[in-house]
Amino acid sequence: MPLTLPASLSPSKVASFTSCGLAFRFSVIDRLPEPPSVAAARGTVVHRALELLYCLAPAERTLDAALADLAGAGAEVLATEEYVELALEDPDAFMTEAEELVRRYFVLEDPTTVTPIGIELLMEAEVGGVRMRGIIDRLELDADGELVVTDYKTGRAPSERFERGRLGGVHFYAYLCEAVFGRRPARVQLLYLADPLAIVCTPSDESSRGLERKVGAIWAAVERACVRDDFRPNPGRLCEWCSFKAYCPAFGGDPDSARPLAEPISA
Repeated sequence: MPLTLPASLSPSKVASFTSCGLAFRFSVIDRLPEPPSVAAARGTVVHRALELLYCLAPAERTLDAALADLAGAGAEVLATEEYVELALEDPDAFMTEAEELVRRYFVLEDPTTVTPIGIELLMEAEVGGVRMRGIIDRLELDADGELVVTDYKTGRAPSERFERGRLGGVHFYAYLCEAVFGRRPARVQLLYLADPLAIVCTPSDESSRGLERKVGAIWAAVERACVRDDFRPNPGRLCEWCSFKAYCPAFGGDPDSARPLAEPISA
């Protein structure tokens, strides 16, 4: 029996499908529940703190203000339904690590000089019959009035071998900006707070065409996999952290045993 297609593609869904088709099915098609992780919670807290920082007037975006926002963000995020069940072994250490990420953000740029026009901005567009959507951490104008897409990363920067794959996400956002606003961003940047390191690139006609071809090919592959109910595992170094490892045939699991956990499809 054919599986239901996802309503849209996002950078995370594209990355999930290209990384492991079976994990994509479990997460996106079946929408199996996933336990909250400390790393995801920390990333959410830091993103929320930076979002609050950019609600302030430029002159008020100081490190002290960011740390105050971080404290509020920690209490807010950890009380949400997604993370309320998360058992932190050491809450103080959790917040200390989050604070270090915020401090390192200030090494990368001076927030008083940034002109944001959108924070945590949801973007959607239909391109070639595919619904594309994503949330941009920050959309801003540079000194020349050009658009800049910024994405915060709280993990370590990838090796040069994997850098292109990570940039695919911000190219996705740049493409959405062009589709929605009719303007291609002058640059897209990934800010890796843990290193700290900024990876910056300039979108082009070639990158836009490449992104469109890639999304079209992935959507066609997802359609075929849904029709055939054929999502295959791709064992690798990330399997150790996969929430669905117990159901994966590569590790002796049975994918059908996960079906009772699948989220019902709304009428």
